[in-house]
Formats: sequence, structure tokens, C-alpha cells
Amino acid sequence: MTSGLAAALREATSRSWARRARAGHDLAPFADVPEAAEALVRLLLDVEDTMVTRRTAKALSRVGTPTAVRLIALAVAESDSNQADWLRTGVQDALVGPDGVPDMATACGQLAQDQDEAVRRGAAEILVWTRGTSG
Repeated sequence: MTSGLAAALREATSRSWARRARAGHDLAPFADVPEAAEALVRLLLDVEDTMVTRRTAKALSRVGTPTAVRLIALAVAESDSNQADWLRTGVQDALVGPDGVPDMATACGQLAQDQDEAVRRGAAEILVWTRGTSG
């Protein structure tokens, strides 16, 4: 495990919302690593601070791979309405940012075939969020 990944995993459990939000950003490129994926879903569903949810969703959206978007979809399926609002805001932050992001519609389309019904449901919701935004 790289030192950056290990450090971000430690930060993901910090009492500080700012450290947890930074961990979400730093872990996003490691969405395909099981330990990181588990921590990322926890951060997406952070019950203590909505900024952690928002920044983690934005970071995963910027990665834009089906694996990264799958984590957002899982969180969407488990979220309450307030968390879902902040997940949506994070996704939309990434989509309207100046740097552009990979095609979320393509990732959501791939996830529409996922074996997990919750992922399919979450991906369908994310796809709705992406309509009408431009990078």
C-alpha cells in the first residue's frame, strides 16, 4: 500500500471534517482498491458534515470511472434525502467545473447493467442529475 493511500485512509476517520473531506479527495483515485472503496462510501454518507459528502462526490465524479461512479451510486441508494442533495451537489460541482470530467453518462450506462439493484437505481438517479449540465 502506498504511503499516500495509507495516510488518506487514516485521515478518513479523523474527527476533523476538513481532514475527512481531504481524505475523500485523496482516496478517489484509489476507488478500485477495496479498503479505499469502503472508506469512500463512508465518506459519501458522512453523517457529521455535508461538506465531506459534497467534496468526496465531486472527487469521485472527477475520476469518472465506472468504479468511482459505482461508489457514488451505492451511496445514493443508501442516502437519506439530505445526503442525496449533497451527493447531487458534489456531482454537479464536478460537471460544471472548468477542468471537465469524463462522461458520467457513459459510466452510468455501464452501471445500468450492474448485478446489484441498488447500484442500478443509484446510477439511474445520477444520470438524471447530469442532464442539463455542461462542463
